[in-house]
Amino acid sequence: MLKLEHLSKVYRGGKKAVDDLNLDIKKGEFIVFIGTSGSGKTTALRMINRMIEPTSGKILINDEDVTKKNPVTLRRSIGYVIQQIGLMPHMTIRDNITLVPRLLKWEKDKKNKTAEDLLKLVNLPESYLDMFPSQLSGGQQQRIGVLRALAANQDLILMDEPFGALDPITRDTLQDLMKDLQQRLGKTVVFVTHDMDEALKLADRICIMHDGQVIQCDTPDNILSNPANQFVKEFIGSHRLVQEKPSAKLVDEVMITPVTISLEKSLDEAIRTMVQKRVDTLFVVDGQNILKGFIDVESITSERHRTQSVADAMDKDVFYVKNETKLQDTVRRILKRNLKNIPVVDADHKLVGLITRAHIVDMVYDTIWGDEDIEEQSTI
Repeated sequence: MLKLEHLSKVYRGGKKAVDDLNLDIKKGEFIVFIGTSGSGKTTALRMINRMIEPTSGKILINDEDVTKKNPVTLRRSIGYVIQQIGLMPHMTIRDNITLVPRLLKWEKDKKNKTAEDLLKLVNLPESYLDMFPSQLSGGQQQRIGVLRALAANQDLILMDEPFGALDPITRDTLQDLMKDLQQRLGKTVVFVTHDMDEALKLADRICIMHDGQVIQCDTPDNILSNPANQFVKEFIGSHRLVQEKPSAKLVDEVMITPVTISLEKSLDEAIRTMVQKRVDTLFVVDGQNILKGFIDVESITSERHRTQSVADAMDKDVFYVKNETKLQDTVRRILKRNLKNIPVVDADHKLVGLITRAHIVDMVYDTIWGDEDIEEQSTI
């Protein structure tokens, strides 16, 4: 899909920002460039859409040499998301999302439908389309920035530290969103970050750069288990190498069966189920077992005088993970968000399991810190 062949950028004075970069990126891959400041990662990214012109080498998209294309036409065919978001403050969210389709002279109905469909993908209400960027939070604005990159249905999306300025929880949420959209829509993404945890979470392959060269480009698991040299080891950090050794374990291996209730049930039935099953949270599903939300003791207590319906009282904002997610990443999210549990869904959003904070405590100690504890005890 995307090939970089002997790509180099030399600035005045002979400084090589990128030195003979060769990379073959397959359709649907999520590639992350990471490195120290000045390593060449952003220069490499920006040469792909010719925001920076290469000194030498070729950039091939679907076997077409983009260095021979009109730069403006090229940029309109590639999605681009930056940290500063870059939304037009005087334009509505609808107009911001459909900026590139408008430049491509799409019909009005097609543009509007695209904006509406995309907004649904990120769980924002349609009323937001007629609002202005200043009326949205930073995280919401960055969601719109991602949607704008998807609006013209470009196959290739470039992202330059898009979540770097956000708070940790918002950043974590948008990382999940981007990975989900990328997989569902089959987009090819080239992503620049300085955050190793972000790279490990998102990438199909990580390209670690230093002094304009790719030192190692491989899957996260291979890099963690077989760093190419001492520089890579130090860049990753020994604490990650230790932490990620059990990363092959997936949520599927340890999840338990969640207690569920259907949408049409009453709050009285929900209470009876909680008492019978001795739980304080029920996960709400429809007739196809698709996760719709959750209801807990607190929500029942606060909503009981207003409604008798589970559907009306449930919280729809439920944080979940997909099956085949690494357990280590899920544990980190539980701790970061201070969650009691995380439901697990499949590709069709059907509820298939549950990871609880209480359930994983012993497993986490045994898997991650068990050996260390034993060694420490043996020295006492």
